[in-house]
Amino acid sequence: MAEAVARAMSQRRHLLVQAGTGTGKSLGYLVPAILHGDRVVVATATLALQHQLVERDLPALVEAVKDQPGCEDASFAVLKGRSNYACLHRVREGVPDDQGALLDAASLPEGSLGAEVLALREWVEDESSSGGTGERDHAPRHTDRVWRQVSVSHRECLGAARCPYGQECFAELARERAQRSRVVVTNHSLLAIDAIEGIPMIPAYDTVVVDEAHELVARVTQAATDELSASEVDRTSRRAARLVEGDEADDLGDAGEALLDALLTVEPGRVDRPPQALADALELVRDAARALVSALPKEPAIGSGEVPDPGAAQAKGWAQELFATAERMAAGSDRDVLWVSERDRVRGGRSLHVAPLEVAMPMRHGLLVDKTAVLTSATLRLGGDFDAVATSLGLWPRERVTADTPVDADTDDGAEDDVQPWEALDVGSPFDYRAQSILYVARHLPQPGRDGLTQRHLDEIAELVDAADGRTLGLFSSRRAAEAAAEHVREVLPHLTTLAQGEAQLPELARQFVGDPHTNLFGTLSLWQGLDVPGETCQLVIIDRVPFPRPDDPLMSARQRAADQRGGNGFMQVAATHAALLLAQGSGRLIRTTTDRGVVACLDPRLVTARYGSFLRASLPPMWQTEDPAVVRQALRRLAGA
Repeated sequence: MAEAVARAMSQRRHLLVQAGTGTGKSLGYLVPAILHGDRVVVATATLALQHQLVERDLPALVEAVKDQPGCEDASFAVLKGRSNYACLHRVREGVPDDQGALLDAASLPEGSLGAEVLALREWVEDESSSGGTGERDHAPRHTDRVWRQVSVSHRECLGAARCPYGQECFAELARERAQRSRVVVTNHSLLAIDAIEGIPMIPAYDTVVVDEAHELVARVTQAATDELSASEVDRTSRRAARLVEGDEADDLGDAGEALLDALLTVEPGRVDRPPQALADALELVRDAARALVSALPKEPAIGSGEVPDPGAAQAKGWAQELFATAERMAAGSDRDVLWVSERDRVRGGRSLHVAPLEVAMPMRHGLLVDKTAVLTSATLRLGGDFDAVATSLGLWPRERVTADTPVDADTDDGAEDDVQPWEALDVGSPFDYRAQSILYVARHLPQPGRDGLTQRHLDEIAELVDAADGRTLGLFSSRRAAEAAAEHVREVLPHLTTLAQGEAQLPELARQFVGDPHTNLFGTLSLWQGLDVPGETCQLVIIDRVPFPRPDDPLMSARQRAADQRGGNGFMQVAATHAALLLAQGSGRLIRTTTDRGVVACLDPRLVTARYGSFLRASLPPMWQTEDPAVVRQALRRLAGA
């Protein structure tokens, strides 16, 4: 893998690498990145991997190569979005109408929201005086609401040149460290904002490594998704009211009322053509937000010595956000998907969302034309090849080359742009899946329906858990199914401990699961990816059904329809590919080391009976397969006895 990555970087070819758990793939790309000479950006999807790279792998590599010719300046830095760093101006000056700025430590009960804010502010000052990074990930335990009291978005920022604390700003210092570093570690979202939205966030680079690349499409989509609600419009109107002399703030408030009324007339779900009332309300919000931005006080000139009003900066940032979102929604582009959702009771009302129909072309033109990309993950071969993932990322199958294709070979084939050719490599796995694991498909069970788990499914789950004597990770398609299964297992097998997602924070549930092998953990999507529980803790993974996207998912259904309209097979390109990726990730929870043994039990017979079943099975590790309940129960009992 390291040789392939080095070759891709030097020959400027894109590379897709599937590297299973335990291959050490982070070293497979970090070594050539450190030796590359020019700056390389490494983008991850999860904080856990980012911490591993920054706190373990990169320090060891920098130390290892420091005496090698050309590596004397080997260095690395972490770069995140501005809201991930504490803002010294916000902490020290607050903003008008910011209740957090008026807090008095002596009057606050222990554990209250205000006390948490004060504790966080004390931590920020300690970070500043000790040369810390001010990163949210290093802060004391807190909620999103509390963190917003000590941070700002990029739109709310006063700017380093105007802020009195610009010289010691955590975010600016992080950017300076990145400018001096050979390897910059960031996340998928910041990469998307920098490369695809064209907002400069990362120092100049020509090569990017995307780890956990199976998540990239979802993260890019998330970064490019906007939301609009009447409560956000009202908040901006109220915050700006004291800052403008005209009626601009009131006009925005009236537009928010119109939006609230219009959203109540639209059923939750995808909106293919906004009704006239909603279209009119969006135009009102757009025009009122634009007028408010113009009416708010102008920022003082750089170098004037005047400090901008932070309240005005925040209000302008919010108004600019409203304008951009409303304008995008009002445009009604066929490249976007619009939908209405019910907001939770705390926030109230309904909200409108807009997301890109697809991200392949934006990624192609924003990232793949100008940069060399190395994309790696444990799950990139879906259905037995790389084409599905490559296409979703903006690489077309006809552009693929092999390692021995001449560097200057003409691979354009009439392409409309200058994207480099791409290679694909599966470096395999250190695990012997056929010897270490069994894939059991409960063919005798009925096909899952909309009503959730049947009694036969619940009985099958209990029998499997009993045979394994606990040690079970249950991955379910819905919270309701996970809770029903947990309740049934507790009733039938009271001597085992059965945990359900939502009963405690996920890290605490994971600790309990690892602490006692006679424990079961049942949950939904967040358990399918990222949970790492090697050893006898997890010897049985139960998957209740093939994880197709919900039929009423507005974005997935729109993408499936668009694929059909282009003459493709929308079900296979969107729904089946989505399910294959999650199945591969879920099955990957079982074998984490060379000594692990266990069973993946799928309770959905469609995995072997449906025409698309072979595509799904080809996406899974090459486990030994059976449909015989007696065989799998005997295997689980032997493992439990051992």
